[in-house]
Amino acid sequence: MEELTVDVLRAWARTALADLARARTEIDELNVYPVPDGDTGTNLYLTWEAACDALPKGELTFTEAIQAFGRGALLGARGNSGVITSQLIRAFGLRLDENLPHHQTDGVLADPRMSEAAAFADALKYAADAAYGAVAQPVEGTMLTVARAAATGAMTAANDGKALADVCLAAVASARQALTRTTDQLDVLRHAGVVDAGGAGLVVILGAMESVLTGQHVRVDVPARVEPQGESAESQDGPAYEVMYLLDAPDDKVGDFRQTLAALGDSVVVVGGDGLWNVHVHTDDVGAAIEQGIDIGRPYRIRVTHFDDQAHHHEPAPGRAVIAVVAGDGLAGLFAEAGARIIRGAPGRRCSTGELLQAIEQSQAPEIVILPNDQDSIAVAEAAATAARQDGIRVAVIPTRAQVQGLAAIAVHDPDRSFDDDVVHLSAAAGQTRHGAVTIAVKDAWTMAGRCRIGDALGVVDGDFALITGDLEEAALEVVDRLLGGGGELLTIVTGRDADPALADAVERHVRRQRKDVDVVVYDGGQDRYPLLIGVE
Repeated sequence: MEELTVDVLRAWARTALADLARARTEIDELNVYPVPDGDTGTNLYLTWEAACDALPKGELTFTEAIQAFGRGALLGARGNSGVITSQLIRAFGLRLDENLPHHQTDGVLADPRMSEAAAFADALKYAADAAYGAVAQPVEGTMLTVARAAATGAMTAANDGKALADVCLAAVASARQALTRTTDQLDVLRHAGVVDAGGAGLVVILGAMESVLTGQHVRVDVPARVEPQGESAESQDGPAYEVMYLLDAPDDKVGDFRQTLAALGDSVVVVGGDGLWNVHVHTDDVGAAIEQGIDIGRPYRIRVTHFDDQAHHHEPAPGRAVIAVVAGDGLAGLFAEAGARIIRGAPGRRCSTGELLQAIEQSQAPEIVILPNDQDSIAVAEAAATAARQDGIRVAVIPTRAQVQGLAAIAVHDPDRSFDDDVVHLSAAAGQTRHGAVTIAVKDAWTMAGRCRIGDALGVVDGDFALITGDLEEAALEVVDRLLGGGGELLTIVTGRDADPALADAVERHVRRQRKDVDVVVYDGGQDRYPLLIGVE
């Protein structure tokens, strides 16, 4: 791929979000600098997710897309690493938009200022410089170092006349090399035997762009720990609070403001532009850090985190909420009746971490159980859980991969049990529920069961397409037989929106005739795309 387009931006956004979700926990475990609070991977994921959510659907110019993406990252940035990443994203995108060849203007080819490859390399350099400028006291051995190394590698390749994909490959290779060197550049990293967590996240993000431009998925492995040397990183002293807020303020006031904050603490990062800024500082004087913002503008969305609270969670007061992601009106009613708070999801519409965090906050409960009820939503729920734990909330994610597993779990929920016991019971109920579904193919495609064509009936067993037939009832009966082949006492059928009632009736008759030892319950779920969801316990 030799052009940077809106489609490339969208693909990069999706790929990087998925890769960050997979690497999030490993990156969290590397996090010892600037504070050993174990949240860098989560903060990077949340920042990137905010950028993705801000990218509008439909037809967009590259300028519109990159501006929306950058603004989403700026507004949603979390933590030191997230704020720096938002600056990298915003600066990279704006510079790229300035330098990309204008392919067509009123039907006439415009004068290209530089090639796509050169524009990409120049944008990486501009972004790295902007990130350094946003940090009051830049430190080598951090994600800043990794960003600059990526830019240097890209510039060298571009100057050698390399194509766009090769320039990206050079950037990623240089970033990886720089990441491995961070262990020796910072004492705190060497003492802990780790690379910089923020730098590791940046390598994952750049690796996603390599995947998109080369058309081959690049697996970015987070570097393993090495033998620690010297005193543990956790023995360091530092400011007690992290303060973050958005700030409406004139651009010409921000330089002095950044230095004033630096006198109040460390890890000062102020990013943004055009009157909107994201402010981050570690300090012992929360009031003064906020007052400095008031002196030059309007601070809002203020977030203060006490690091000691993150490291030492106290036993919470009684109270527990269950949050379920549901795919239809009927399912929403079933979960609500069982006492769950509802977040709507659907095939093709993944719930966001922000929605889960909002539901957690609104519940005001010190104990939270999340039922994602979908394979793709599990990583989102885990990210929300990690973020909520930073506020001292106990959160457990039950890895329910299907709506019927969630129904099985909520059925055994008992708020009078201890939190740990309740989680064990819910997890066991979900894990003992095999799940299936039937649907109609909407396009020609290859599946695990072979090639399907539009209109074929597809049977799903435990998350995989397991059979293809010409008849929906035939598919449903085969799915049920396969699920019951491993035993079971209860069959749950959830009918979809506009599903033919005769389909569920046929399945129920089949089971009652063939397996008299199995109880059958039928619910109206109202979900799209799947006429039947099926569970066996």
